[in-house]
Amino acid sequence: MSGAELAALLERRGFDFAAGVPCSLIEDLIAALERDPRGRYVAAPREDAAVGLAGGAWLAGRRPAVLMQNSGLGTSLNALASFSLMYGLPALLVVTWRGFQGKDAPEHILTGQITPSLLELLGIPHRVLARDSIAADLDWARREMDTLMQPVALVIPPGVLETGHGSAAGGGGPGETRGSGLRGIPGHRMLERGVGSVVEPGPPPPAADPTPRPAAADEQHARQTPQSLRPVISRREAIAEAVKQLGDEPLIHANGYICRESFSVADRPQNFYMIGSMGLASAIGLGVALARPARRAVVFDGDGNLLMNLGVVGTVGALAPKNFVHLVFDNEVYGSTGNQASPSRAVRLDRIARAAGYRTAAAVTAPDEVGAALRAALATDGPHFVLVKVTTGEADVPRIPHTPHAIRDRFRAAVQAP
Repeated sequence: MSGAELAALLERRGFDFAAGVPCSLIEDLIAALERDPRGRYVAAPREDAAVGLAGGAWLAGRRPAVLMQNSGLGTSLNALASFSLMYGLPALLVVTWRGFQGKDAPEHILTGQITPSLLELLGIPHRVLARDSIAADLDWARREMDTLMQPVALVIPPGVLETGHGSAAGGGGPGETRGSGLRGIPGHRMLERGVGSVVEPGPPPPAADPTPRPAAADEQHARQTPQSLRPVISRREAIAEAVKQLGDEPLIHANGYICRESFSVADRPQNFYMIGSMGLASAIGLGVALARPARRAVVFDGDGNLLMNLGVVGTVGALAPKNFVHLVFDNEVYGSTGNQASPSRAVRLDRIARAAGYRTAAAVTAPDEVGAALRAALATDGPHFVLVKVTTGEADVPRIPHTPHAIRDRFRAAVQAP
């Protein structure tokens, strides 16, 4: 079967969103998905990010599939266990079986041996795809994921799908990237008025002009934005200022005290609280934004959370969703585990976002600056990034009392409401 034929079968069964990391065993399928002008496939930087993207898309009303090599099961183990399975988020996992029957490059052999056991340990129902049963297996997978409200896997051994280079075994190692699938999106020239103010977008350069920005512009930006920002408010105070600017926007929270402090400020049906799965908030928020382009999607992130899955910043920059707003409350420590130092005390996360292609990037420290930055981001096309430097103080607030299923159900209903 060709990849185009499998893509058509997936669409006929209602799968309208896909995210993944490429493998040569399904390169023909990915190529077919990339050719879809509706842009329903997202090339994720890691498999756990793909799981987050799919979860966000399902919460926003899509039926998602996640494409990965079996090596990616290890990468996505925590995301599957403490996000997809804990909240009960249906998704079809299309998992290639490298190392099948011990016939592959050395790096695939052990993973090939334990692939079925990994799925069994996770409690994820699965079938091994065969050429004569693909349609029936897809029907089974759809019924199971909808009935059980959880991921279901179809494992693809070599030879089931056609490959572009004609090799049943495929080539490359774990996480191979045979084309990103992120089509050319023009960059944006960034002009910053200085710390404490929202960055004004400049006009995009002509698409055909490959001239890099002069070094002098970067030097001027560096002079205007000092490396060190002095926080003057706590994270809870900053969250309170940000929440004042919100209407009915979906709001995805990073796990830890960001959730708990936001809950203490204002609990909303539009709030998705991450209880586990550190590092996934930005991927989930991006999935929501892509699935619901008419609504702003806001992410309350933390420095440690963002650094754990920093590749998503590049995905946001490449896709450039106009409705994506990303706030990072940066206290330069891992607060929930004893205030160990975060790399963000030496790395400016707003500059990373700016270089990655966010339309605007701002750095703020004062309460009025937090509100002004978010108001501006909600009023204009993004993607926008706001770095909020805060103190290490933590409010004495309770844990989130809602169950994962309750968080899921009320958030999904709020996101899909007219």
